[in-house]
Amino acid sequence: MKIEKDKVVVLTYELEVDGVIADRASEDHPLDFIHGTHMLLPKFESEVDGLEEGESFAFTLLPEEGYGPYDESKVLELPKAAFTIEGVVREDLMEIGRTLPMMGKDGGILYATVKEVTDNGVVMDFNDRMAGKTLNFKGTVLSVRDATEKELREGLHGEYLPPEEGHHCCHGKGKGHCHKHEGGEGCCHGGGEGHCHEGGEGCCHDKAPEN
Repeated sequence: MKIEKDKVVVLTYELEVDGVIADRASEDHPLDFIHGTHMLLPKFESEVDGLEEGESFAFTLLPEEGYGPYDESKVLELPKAAFTIEGVVREDLMEIGRTLPMMGKDGGILYATVKEVTDNGVVMDFNDRMAGKTLNFKGTVLSVRDATEKELREGLHGEYLPPEEGHHCCHGKGKGHCHKHEGGEGCCHGGGEGHCHEGGEGCCHDKAPEN
């Protein structure tokens, strides 16, 4: 069976960036998705489209085909008060290199990485960690099958269900392969408004949303 729209695809992959393996999905923990439902980078889907079970693939995505160019305007300094949970400023969250879920002014979740800690604030990078990077993928298709009506309606892992009913929040906008963001100690309000909220687990997002 070939990979085409509304087929459930299970595959392995390695993602090489700047000469090192940045992400992988093994046979024990493969990537599975419903093809053509905009859960992955469009170019990734087009590259595996038409492949069959057992076939291997290898391709390169330029930044404009992946997570876009690096945008300096998405690097912002937030006051340390933005990292307050239950009245306490959580300096343990201000670890350089740590990625945190941040709550934007519209209530949406943004992911940002701690870039620098200053005397007065924390410099946060809202670019996706793969922004500006050339992505080199290789892998193998493990299986292809028809999606069930329930999977098409609710998502392969319940991602189309309301948050209280879904299994996780791996949801996309057609711009990303699902990669895990680490460090979900709480949701901090972006732009220096409000405080962190507990219970902010890391989510699979398509790419860093617009700030």
